Amino acid sequence: MRIDALQYANWSEKVFRQLREGGVDAIHVTIAYHETFRETVLNFERWNRWFELHSDLIMKGTTAQDIDTARATGRTAVFFGFQNPSPIEDDIGLIEILHTLGARFMQLTYNNQSLLATGCYEDEDSGITRMGKQVIKEMNRVGLVIDMSHSADRSTIEAADLSERPIAITHANPHDWSPALRNKKDNVIRAVTQNGGMMGFSLYPHHLKDKSDCSLHSFCEMIARAADTYGIAHLGIGSDLCQDQPDSIVEWMRTGRWSKEIDFGEGSAAAPGFPPMPSWFQDNRDLGNLETGLRDVGMNAEEVAAIMGGNWYRFFDENFGPQAP
Repeated sequence: MRIDALQYANWSEKVFRQLREGGVDAIHVTIAYHETFRETVLNFERWNRWFELHSDLIMKGTTAQDIDTARATGRTAVFFGFQNPSPIEDDIGLIEILHTLGARFMQLTYNNQSLLATGCYEDEDSGITRMGKQVIKEMNRVGLVIDMSHSADRSTIEAADLSERPIAITHANPHDWSPALRNKKDNVIRAVTQNGGMMGFSLYPHHLKDKSDCSLHSFCEMIARAADTYGIAHLGIGSDLCQDQPDSIVEWMRTGRWSKEIDFGEGSAAAPGFPPMPSWFQDNRDLGNLETGLRDVGMNAEEVAAIMGGNWYRFFDENFGPQAP
């Protein structure tokens, strides 16, 4: 089983066919960065049309059992998430509506301070806000997973402790392996995993040791060390693949509507666009390389299967439905 817990590709029939060629059984896709509720609904509509046009390749996913259906019918189950809480605007009631529409993950921040928590690019981290505490309760209730991939340290630790259900970091890497601002320090990863949460390892070059020149061996060694440190049951893949996207999209991701000036984020004025992906992971057809790499660093078949999808399947199964009374 292969599950990728975060992608933001420029979706097309070509990419959908590559998902199938790569044996991807399920994928969590971003359908909102800075969109309002209504704009997010339009993105749901667009996906509904793709499900209709490409019903032989993809299907909508809302439960882990949909992955079973996808596997049995040779398709990829697509799960939706937001990298920002902007779709709920300032209305907690929209959480249940968005979950009903199919959302299964929502980040509490995207780099900046939000109404809910602090992003990793802010100078001061004030933690989870008053509204954030209420939103966490409501997300727990309906089965919308809290994602802290772009959040600051204190906010992430507080979210893990406040949440009655496990939370996720869908796409990041250990800070001590690659000290990118977006990568997570040891105490942050421990707070998430010790509370039953999941961390998905990112293949986005700005998060990798040696960036685009990162080797497959280095990446897989990092995963093996993390498994020894945090427990293999809490780890998976969240590639952060942005395949075929124009550079205007990375500007939208970083800048949205909050700034009149271009914010280069993890890039720079000299290199403002998307960085080249590593040679061994260009698109979904290369996921098999990760399995080979994990075996080469000493993982057995059961451990490789857990990282490549088994752990995410269990997490989906336990956390996408309503909270038990």
